[in-house]
Amino acid sequence: MTSDDMQRLTITAPPEAAGERLDRFLAAGLEAPSPLSRTRLKALILEGAVTENGTAVTDPSQSVRAEAEYALLLPPVREATPQAEDIPLDIMFEDDHIIVLNKPSGMVVHPGPGQPDGTLVNALIAHCGDSLTGIGGVMRPGIVHRLDKDTSGVMMAAKSDAAHQKLTEMFAAHDLDRHYLAITWGMPPETEGRIEAALGRSTRDRKKQAVVPNGRYAATNWTVIRRLPPFASIVECRLETGRTHQIRVHMGHLGHGVIGDPMYGKPMRSGQMPDAVARDCLAEIRGFRRQALHAASLGFAHPVTGEQLHFETPMPDDMAGLVATIEAGIARRATAPRNR
Repeated sequence: MTSDDMQRLTITAPPEAAGERLDRFLAAGLEAPSPLSRTRLKALILEGAVTENGTAVTDPSQSVRAEAEYALLLPPVREATPQAEDIPLDIMFEDDHIIVLNKPSGMVVHPGPGQPDGTLVNALIAHCGDSLTGIGGVMRPGIVHRLDKDTSGVMMAAKSDAAHQKLTEMFAAHDLDRHYLAITWGMPPETEGRIEAALGRSTRDRKKQAVVPNGRYAATNWTVIRRLPPFASIVECRLETGRTHQIRVHMGHLGHGVIGDPMYGKPMRSGQMPDAVARDCLAEIRGFRRQALHAASLGFAHPVTGEQLHFETPMPDDMAGLVATIEAGIARRATAPRNR
């Protein structure tokens, strides 16, 4: 591979960046075609792909120097070829054109730099086998929408070119009915509402989405279906659009982020709790290890036959366990001595 095959990215360090770790500085500041993780940048630095004022740098932890010009030679992206892997799937419906399944939390949908295998796509290639018709010239399922790694619930993929094209049009037109269940911090004063706030890449953290003035239109309708005072609420969210991290960002913007969400779910502080029992309960709730978000239902017209289809899946065990933990905390508070 020659340097002509590579893309050269440059950035000059401002004075306030002096002393920052090189890999962290580059991850936040380089304008690459897609966000570069610190892990990826660390590997590139170790390979000698980064220079400081023309001299190669091979230490990812090196301190940034003010006014220095840093350059990265970024190798061309090579299309991944996912391999079939025998991974169990919870299939809700399947025919020659589509497959609908209940995705567990913790499963990545598509292979990427941080997850080359063990994904839903790997599992679908193995399960569908020769029934895949070569979408886009490649024998792989058509992923028309995604759920975040730690979001569980109903998800669909195309198995034929005809279904893939039609489903892509349906998602673009928002011609599907999608409902999610979220367990959020605190209790909104209203019982329902609509969040209409444009979303785009955060200017503070390139890996995050944020409500921004010139972002892409996004709308979420929400309804409180159960209050768990004073800790949480179970909220049903219905998407009008399908932006990246939409529910997580919108609920955080509302001030009631999703419990367990490390990016947007700002946790309730122990100082907000009026008594020691409540503070103990809060510590238990904050131990939940993934965003408490579940794609509960999906309704749509079959992309080929036109038949109306609707699929539902109940709240998974870990989220139900979180609700039980909160309920137990509420009960302990109710029976605790007043002087606590």
